Amino acid sequence: MVALMAVLGLFCGRAIRALADSYGGAVAPVPPWPPAVELVTAAVTALVAWRLGLPYVCFAVIGTALAVVDWRTSTLPDAITLPAYPIMALALVPTGELPRALAGGVALTAIYGLLWFARPEAMGLGDVKLAGLIGMAAAALGWQAWVVAAFCGQLLGALYGLALLLTRRGTRQTQFPFGPFMLLGAFTVLCLGW
Repeated sequence: MVALMAVLGLFCGRAIRALADSYGGAVAPVPPWPPAVELVTAAVTALVAWRLGLPYVCFAVIGTALAVVDWRTSTLPDAITLPAYPIMALALVPTGELPRALAGGVALTAIYGLLWFARPEAMGLGDVKLAGLIGMAAAALGWQAWVVAAFCGQLLGALYGLALLLTRRGTRQTQFPFGPFMLLGAFTVLCLGW
C-alpha cells in the first residue's frame, strides 16, 4: 500500500506543480527539474499512509498542494481550502473520530481567528481557514496530537522568522507565508503517528 501511495503522490505532485503554476501570476513557473514537488508529495503521501492509513492521504495531498501554492504566492486559495473540509470529514468517517476531528477543527480555527483579529496585518484569513483542516487531522489522532501540531506550526514559523532576522534577510516587519510552517508542524505530528 505504501508503494501505491508513493506512486499516487508522484501523480498528485505533477498536478500540484500545474496548480502552483496557475496561481503563480508573475512568479516564474516551478522548474521541471529537479522534480522536487513530485518527490515531496510522494514522500509525504507514502509516509502518512504508512503511519496512519488511507483516511489521512487526502490531507497529505491537499496539505502539500496548499504549502506549495502558499510558499510561491503567499496565498491559500479558498478554491482548495474550502472544498477540503467536506473531503477531510468524509475521509475521517472510517476512523470513528469525526466528532473529535470536527471539534478540533473548530477549536483551532477559533484560536487562529483570535490571532488574526488581534493582528490582522501579521496573519491572513487563509491561515485561519487552514487551521481548521490541521485541527481536524490532528484532533482525529487525539488532543495531545492537536496541541503538538498547533504548537509545532507556530514554533517552526517563529524559527524561520528568527533565521531571517539573524541572517539580515528580513526585519521584524518582513512578511512570509505561514501556511507551509503550519502544515510542516502538522505533517511532523502525523508522520510520527503521535
